[in-house]
Amino acid sequence: MKVLVADELSAEGLETLRKAPGFTVEVRTGLKPAELKALVGQYDVLAVRSATRVTAEVLERPGQLKLIARAGVGVDNIDVDAATRKGVVVMNTPGGNSVAVAELTIGLMLALHRQLVPAITTTKSGRWEKRRFAGGHELFRKTVGLVGFGSVGQLVAQRCMAFGTTVLAYDPHPVEASRRLGVEIVPLDELFRRSDVISLHVPLTESTRSLVGARLLGLMRKGGYLVNCARGGIVDEGALAAALRDGTLAGAAMDVFATEPVPADHPLLSLENFLCTPHLGASTEEGQIACANQLAEQLVEYARTGHVRHALNAPAH
Repeated sequence: MKVLVADELSAEGLETLRKAPGFTVEVRTGLKPAELKALVGQYDVLAVRSATRVTAEVLERPGQLKLIARAGVGVDNIDVDAATRKGVVVMNTPGGNSVAVAELTIGLMLALHRQLVPAITTTKSGRWEKRRFAGGHELFRKTVGLVGFGSVGQLVAQRCMAFGTTVLAYDPHPVEASRRLGVEIVPLDELFRRSDVISLHVPLTESTRSLVGARLLGLMRKGGYLVNCARGGIVDEGALAAALRDGTLAGAAMDVFATEPVPADHPLLSLENFLCTPHLGASTEEGQIACANQLAEQLVEYARTGHVRHALNAPAH
């Protein structure tokens, strides 16, 4: 089983693969599309995170490639339809970095409510502006609306409830965990109308692209907050900037953007009530180790049994 690792994986996960009987592992990160296209057919497995884009062109001549393994959940960097047409299975590793994303989400919620970033920045610059930042808010007794109630959404719900919030969720697929956790599942428009904070936890698909635009933002309570640690492109960033400028929203925080790295002249970056991080959601040491180890375990299982755990497509042969 020859594996090409095209993105950074933790040393622990790589070691697990290298020790597995019959595995040959080659790490080649930072490949340009033409280089990846020329190489990929020489391997049984291509392992990636979110940086490498596996396009239809890359998969034009898949050769011996049988499996694309994504260390993480989102596969918007992989053309799953093209892989299916070429008979290549795509799998992901849900859950490995869910805690990391959930904790960043909570951190951004708290930072928005207490204006932590400008308060820290001005204090360290020598200005003592206690009066300016004395009007922060608490999460306690607020209503948090979760768009998407998968593994990350459920972890965010548990943590929000520890702060004494009411949690609502929208998910097109009813989730049994909502009853267990005491989360009310509601229609999307109702979620935006009733929530003080909206947090996004859905993948980027054709149905979710620009899902959160001017219409939904206009339904929110004045002074509400929006957090997106899911995928860039789910939010209409121009509409969000307008809502922050006109006071429809008190603040927003995003870890992901439609274009990354985010352009320096992006309209959101100049707004004081907007916080952002450089796609750090899954990037904790613990989360990366868990993802890489899960990926290695799934690949070893595939080599031994032929079973692909967490397969996302049914390839045509």
